[in-house]
Amino acid sequence: MSDIELKPELANPALGLWSGGVPPEPLPLPSNARYLQQILDALPAAIYTTDADGRINYFNEAAAKLWGCRPTLNSDRFCGSWRLYHIDGTAMRHDQCPMAVALRERAPNRGGQAIAERPDGTRVPFMAFPTPLYDAAGDFVGAVNMLIDLSEQQRAERISRRLASIVESSDDAIVSKDLNGVIITWNKGAERLFGYLAAEVIGKPITILIPPDRQDEEARILERIRRGERIEHFETVRQRKDGSQITISLTVSPISDESGRIVGASKIARDITDQKRKEEQITLLARESDHRTKNLLALAQATVHLTQADSADKLKTAIAGRLQALANAHSALAQSRWTGADLRQLVQEELLPYCREDGSRAQFDGPNLMLEQEPAQAMALALHELATNAVKYGALSVPSGRVAIEWRLRPLRQLLFRWTETGGPAATPPTRQGFGTRVMERMICNQLNGELRFDWCQTGVSCEIVIPI
Repeated sequence: MSDIELKPELANPALGLWSGGVPPEPLPLPSNARYLQQILDALPAAIYTTDADGRINYFNEAAAKLWGCRPTLNSDRFCGSWRLYHIDGTAMRHDQCPMAVALRERAPNRGGQAIAERPDGTRVPFMAFPTPLYDAAGDFVGAVNMLIDLSEQQRAERISRRLASIVESSDDAIVSKDLNGVIITWNKGAERLFGYLAAEVIGKPITILIPPDRQDEEARILERIRRGERIEHFETVRQRKDGSQITISLTVSPISDESGRIVGASKIARDITDQKRKEEQITLLARESDHRTKNLLALAQATVHLTQADSADKLKTAIAGRLQALANAHSALAQSRWTGADLRQLVQEELLPYCREDGSRAQFDGPNLMLEQEPAQAMALALHELATNAVKYGALSVPSGRVAIEWRLRPLRQLLFRWTETGGPAATPPTRQGFGTRVMERMICNQLNGELRFDWCQTGVSCEIVIPI
């Protein structure tokens, strides 16, 4: 390398080379060639030189590391890599590489990119900066090339693109801002959530999303961010472009620059409006379920407590029948998701065991009517008591007996229900009030503020019930 000098426009005075005009006095260096080689050997960049025919006559350790091999000096040409590829992955001949082009054209070929394949099969993308060299007489003697390994840069770019793609495609709103609260970035999720396009909000204060009664939140958030704190799952309310408000879960993290100084914050906002609504519905349903369960258990407890019978078997039968009546009402309510129990269904379920297949022993007449929980339970127990009494003492105790049931709505949302027995034994008023009558009075008159009337006739008992629904 002792006979190689750079052209004036490429020379470096710091190395004792001139850049035009009157050359300065050379620095007192031990040996120009030796000094230059020491510099090149110490550089972390891959550097090598060739003669005018492209034969490699020098390379540093960084070049050997990039290639993964050591070329044969004064023999291997243009590039020391095992194989070469274009950026698109197609094979590249060594005489097509950037160094070969620079040698043919005798002109710098800056920034050309290629891929070097090492003997172990790994590939290294690089950028080349070949520059022609001339001797003191101005004759072309070869070229010097510097290769920049792009692996880490491309890996960082891939990661950056991947992260950008994740941010952009996220369903959550992801926003960044500086320490003054000014919006810097705004993804598609933010556009969908808040209704603003990125062009409408970038450069504007984040407070445009905060309702007037919550403006103080931003100052507190920024204060914590400046301290390096991370805010997680902060539930709050924000305002859309159209003025509507949404409940969000907000996570805010500090953003630091290369020196570690906090320069801004990233925000991830998730719409939890539906989630909060569902939580409220679940809470409401839990309270309602608790109320209904307590109501049902209270009825069951009263049924067991007040039921009387001559024997344990009769007591068991009486309790089981009344609990079954309550269960029928509960099932009807559950089937409709507690919108109501169909009165016709309650009547049919109670009388079905006592009627012929042709239905001739019982006739039903009334509109479709859904009863809420308390009226449904009251009517279920009333039907059970009336049917049980009819089977034991009334029309359903003899084959010729009949029961007619009718209902209709009266003004002011009142249910008028009539039970009429015919063809059975003559009905006589009871000498004492039985449990069934006490339960009916308690539920219809006391709890529902309704009316209950019995008529004891020669043709059979009749009952009229009036309750508000």
